[in-house]
Amino acid sequence: MKKILIPTDFSENAWNAIKYGMELFHKTSCTFHIVHINPISYNSGGEEAMYISPEIMEETLLKESNEKLAKVIKQIERLPLNTKHSFHTTSLYGFFLDHIKQEVQDKDIDLIIMGTKGASGFKAVSMGSNTGNVLTKVRCAVLAVPEDAQYSTPKEIGFPTDFQIGYDLKVMDYIKEMVVLHNSSLHFLYVAPKTEDLSEVQVKNKAFLENYFIDSQYSFHTQNNRKLDEAVEKFVADKNLDMLVMVAKNLNFIERILFKPTVEKISYHTKVPFLVVHEG
Repeated sequence: MKKILIPTDFSENAWNAIKYGMELFHKTSCTFHIVHINPISYNSGGEEAMYISPEIMEETLLKESNEKLAKVIKQIERLPLNTKHSFHTTSLYGFFLDHIKQEVQDKDIDLIIMGTKGASGFKAVSMGSNTGNVLTKVRCAVLAVPEDAQYSTPKEIGFPTDFQIGYDLKVMDYIKEMVVLHNSSLHFLYVAPKTEDLSEVQVKNKAFLENYFIDSQYSFHTQNNRKLDEAVEKFVADKNLDMLVMVAKNLNFIERILFKPTVEKISYHTKVPFLVVHEG
């Protein structure tokens, strides 16, 4: 039984993430934990948290959230029934990241699914956002679903790598599970800074991937002298990828792909879901 956590702010974006998760795992027995976290309110001075008694909080914030969560369940019930799926809802009050970490621990969560807003480009997945913080600070696999992403079976999965790190078997098992579940082809992308040969470490790590995925369809691709994010964007388009997977052990590498200080245009990752897998 796979245990999946989906935070919601009751937006269309969050609803899209719920639907995507249900379709992605339609053949898998899953418990979906849908949670809404009410942020702590601050007074006008912003100096200290405004005190709200448990009674008032129960009557106002949590009651309203629970009513909205009930409506989400009603929406789910209008979708085709899947007897493999069950749903639980929780309304909480406090700091978003703290509650997500606690939910992951308490419910032994296997995967977090979150929506990313596309309208404001990278701002919506900036390092200060909920999605960005969960991706980089919570030790749990995260699937980020773009706002306008229409579900299609992930037959073509991209795996950007610099071959600089060794891969944990549990992480590889997690990725292989996704590949096997959807009979996917895996496409590795290496962005070479110069036209130079791989180092001894890189050759060893590439050989590990070849051996590990020997029973799967895979291919290796190299792009030279490109910025990493631009190379990945081109790769997604050229290979018509349905999903990207990345390993969180190399967070600096991921941040160079996903995060920028200022970006005016909506970039590739607002179109393609990306799965970030952490070591246990």
